[in-house]
Amino acid sequence: MENTVLETQHLSLAYDGKPVIFGLNLLIPTGQITALVGPNGCGKSTLLRGLARLLKPHIGTVYLNGADIFRQSTTKVAQQLGILPQGPSAPEGLTVRDLVAQGRYPYQHNWFQSWTAEDELQVRKALTTTDLNELANRAVDTLSGGQRQRAWIAMTLAQDTKILLLDEPTTFLDLAHQVEVLELLWDLNQLEGRTIVMVLHDLNQACRYAHHLVALRDGAVMGYGNPADVMTEEMVQDVFGLACRIVPDPVTGKPWCVPLGRDRYRLTQDP
Repeated sequence: MENTVLETQHLSLAYDGKPVIFGLNLLIPTGQITALVGPNGCGKSTLLRGLARLLKPHIGTVYLNGADIFRQSTTKVAQQLGILPQGPSAPEGLTVRDLVAQGRYPYQHNWFQSWTAEDELQVRKALTTTDLNELANRAVDTLSGGQRQRAWIAMTLAQDTKILLLDEPTTFLDLAHQVEVLELLWDLNQLEGRTIVMVLHDLNQACRYAHHLVALRDGAVMGYGNPADVMTEEMVQDVFGLACRIVPDPVTGKPWCVPLGRDRYRLTQDP
């Protein structure tokens, strides 16, 4: 597992007593962006919770840096891995800076431990990285959707982990803010070498920003690897039940999914 920070072996997960993930063997490569894609209810968020130690395996094991994640302390895991769930909420009136400072919780060993210079450094660095210095004293609930999402990402950055897990980080954002968040995550990977695993609904965004795709359907992996290898017309049909054409992204050259839908035959005809 030299190049792997997260690995599952024969992993089965259940949510509310219902089996969702079945016998999954998966490698998450270090220093890369991995996108989990698939239809609603296929197990993407459940898998992310399992990787984050928020959901105990029914069968199998999750390894974090070579060790069973459930045999490591909560504090040790939190110092290695940060997770941003879908649609997080902050108490009314909480400032951006105070939210970001909560990312230092794994390093506060008791209620009486004082705030350290390292804590301050990591909070300031997180605010700078996410371009939130000018908003540090604003209440989180007064920010735009994109600004709020950056604030939550800043909190996970202050946690100072090499691994970030994000559940649908672009949900409820308009297109400009979606791109803003994805560009930030790309920079975190490229400039700081952080390993990022995120659930995305938009296949084209997943192909553009991820090094690896994991395509899920009914709790099983239907495709894994480079987007150029995974994103095929056959995969989209099998996983999503959608007819499409795969063409090169005009900007990156990566795969670009063009849904055909009900007009799949008329698109080939002249008007």
